Amino acid sequence: MKTTKLLLTITAAGTLFLASCGGGNSHSNEAETITEETAVAETVTKSVDAAASSVNWVGKMIGIKAHNGTINLQEGSLTMEGDKIVGGSFVVDMSSITPLDENYAPDGSAQGTREMLVGHLSSGDFFAIEENPTASFEITGANEDGSVNGNLTIRGNTNTETVTDVKIADGTVSGTLVFDRKKYDVAWDSPMKDAVLSNDIELNIELKVAG
Repeated sequence: MKTTKLLLTITAAGTLFLASCGGGNSHSNEAETITEETAVAETVTKSVDAAASSVNWVGKMIGIKAHNGTINLQEGSLTMEGDKIVGGSFVVDMSSITPLDENYAPDGSAQGTREMLVGHLSSGDFFAIEENPTASFEITGANEDGSVNGNLTIRGNTNTETVTDVKIADGTVSGTLVFDRKKYDVAWDSPMKDAVLSNDIELNIELKVAG
């Protein structure tokens, strides 16, 4: 009988000790922690405002001059997971190539004209625009450093490229894409001995999210 009373006393004391140490709330706290850790950022896909977006290009004739200009965005979308870009794509209208630089002679005799440059860029020497009226970039994922990988398609050729210096601010996503033109059969070389056309073409991209 005494033994039974002693066991009951020890059990009651143990219960009071656990209650006073907050043992009853431990499972609740663990559940809250698990909920917080497993919360996933919302994934949202939004259209890109093509008219408010821009793609600026730069091509260089090493040691002589550079040409730069714009090309119009035709359509696009971006998929975001929190503040990270996880997908999307955009298409540009190759017939909209517009040079903005001033590297032309007044009469066009020595350095050509803007019209001559556009004509050459549109030809089979460069982008063969009649057969390939658009170019596109499809995002495949983001890297730890914030850069974005994707598939660039020009003249029907597709290669993996990386957009660097990616920034997201005020509803605009910007970045820089530099690609080797020869990987896309844009293979023309200058016939002049001292003029070397750089293989790298730089695109500075600003995509404005619609709405």
